[in-house]
Amino acid sequence: MGDIEIRDDRTAGRLEAVTDGEVVGRIEYFVLDTPGRALVPVHTVVEPAHEGKDVAGSLAREPYGVAARGGSAVAPLCPYVAKWAERHPGQAPAAGPELIRAAKEWPAARPERF
Repeated sequence: MGDIEIRDDRTAGRLEAVTDGEVVGRIEYFVLDTPGRALVPVHTVVEPAHEGKDVAGSLAREPYGVAARGGSAVAPLCPYVAKWAERHPGQAPAAGPELIRAAKEWPAARPERF
């Protein structure tokens, strides 16, 4: 397996893990604007043939890099990203409870999105 490249398809709300020209995993997300700007990962998927090859870890790391570069936070709703963040507190600053609450309300108000 080649190097993992992460592409951000902001319009689709998807981070894609690409290796050797093939999309091998993705995180679906949305951007929250209030009460603060945050990237909200909702779901992580890795193609079965690529499990165990650090695709999910590479994907989970990326929202924190994107957020740091953009001056925003990450409010993970995706259980995998939340667990990854717990294991990597130095790379994954925790979002406050108000931000997490707002992140949970956003998809509840838009059930067709996820």
